[in-house]
Amino acid sequence: MSYVNTQLLIANQWQDAADGRTIAVFNPATGKEIGRVAHAGIADLDRALAAAQKGFEAWRDTSAFERAKTMRRAAALLRERAGEIATLLTQEQGKPLVEAKGEVLAAGDIIDWFADEGMRVYGRVVPSRSFATTQTVLKSPVGPVAAFTPWNFPINQVVRKAGAALATGCSILVKAAEETPAAPAALIKAFVDAGVPPGTVGLVYGSPAEISNYLIPHPIIRKITFTGSTVVGKQLAALAGAHMKRVTMELGGHAPVIVAEDADLALAVKVSAATKFRNAGQVCISPTRFLVHESVRTEFAAALAKHAKAMIVGDGLAEGTQMGPLANPRRLTAMAEFTRDAVAHGATVAAGGERIGEVGNFFAPTVLTDVPLDSKVFNDEPFGPVAAVRGFNTLEEAITEANRLPYGLAGYAFTRSLKNAHLLAQRVDVGMLWVNQPALPSAEVPFGGLKDSGYGTEGGPEALEAYLNTRAIVVSNV
Repeated sequence: MSYVNTQLLIANQWQDAADGRTIAVFNPATGKEIGRVAHAGIADLDRALAAAQKGFEAWRDTSAFERAKTMRRAAALLRERAGEIATLLTQEQGKPLVEAKGEVLAAGDIIDWFADEGMRVYGRVVPSRSFATTQTVLKSPVGPVAAFTPWNFPINQVVRKAGAALATGCSILVKAAEETPAAPAALIKAFVDAGVPPGTVGLVYGSPAEISNYLIPHPIIRKITFTGSTVVGKQLAALAGAHMKRVTMELGGHAPVIVAEDADLALAVKVSAATKFRNAGQVCISPTRFLVHESVRTEFAAALAKHAKAMIVGDGLAEGTQMGPLANPRRLTAMAEFTRDAVAHGATVAAGGERIGEVGNFFAPTVLTDVPLDSKVFNDEPFGPVAAVRGFNTLEEAITEANRLPYGLAGYAFTRSLKNAHLLAQRVDVGMLWVNQPALPSAEVPFGGLKDSGYGTEGGPEALEAYLNTRAIVVSNV
């Protein structure tokens, strides 16, 4: 499928920016421009905001049952179009086609789950102190939502926000990533084609700073949801706080992996490798700091390095590709710097550590061993295909290191001991911990972090609460 230029969506109409500006989109596997995306200006944002308000008023007054039916139609359309959408996603983002298709299909499941959960947004009747009074608690949609989403999962990160917003009766205006515009546009189109009222969903692209600085303070917008770096998230949260806007923040991570002395080593290596190099490590919940018991550290590192060296790296559209390119040249520079710094501090490169070829943003799957705590990779999120391994002697020592950084998004552990698993569950300060398995962030469980990794969740019934106002209604029967 050939790549398509991407327009703005305002009031269910696909359109160019009012002033005609566009931004180039590049294929990270070739470095070549493949299309353009419309660059919204203030006039476009004003029209999108007015549409979002009208869309909210219509969608809010649509019954939860009818909202769910419309959302399920959108999910069905996504599944029908999964092959075409996945090709667009791979062209602009780089991930292997099988991963891209998996992301599209998972989005359909997320929509279905939120559609059903929206019918279970219940209030309650509270026993009154007076027989002549009825006390009720109502849940009502907070209003139009502004969503800011990243390039690494251009469909997944939008659908989690859109699913919760639409299920609760909110409208949503999405500012998706300019690097990967076509995939989220295809997702939003499914909602339009499914029959949401004009303005219920909207989509804009442009200058991230200009758009966020305009949308967040705007009186029409009642809630902000953002996925991205901790630095930017704190800035947006501060701006939202100044205007008393509800906020959900899913921010950076630096996920520890604790491999205990009694771990199933083959399982630990298999799961760690698959999870680490998925999407070239450009995953907020990607494992990064591998803390391995000294008794098995050498064996684990050697097996992980062997796996990394055997991986097929190439264009995501090519058959057999296991890892695609990094999203942009900036990530190449960052990976090289992380590697150089680790080696300068005494680490050893057991696999990879360098760019592949001169065309495209390819970096070899990398394993660093004997990595000291003061190296950059053990303190700053690499967001790329770099695994840093160091040893520990006691589980308490590993837990202390896992909790040392201000991040608290995700973590992983491998142990055969229920006692160890219980201790890890109680003491590792992360929003999500997977033990003896890869990350499986399904729609029905919370998805969010602690500390500098943000607050709020984008999964489970808890996700809907951030899009709802809770109101007490007391009526006298006299």
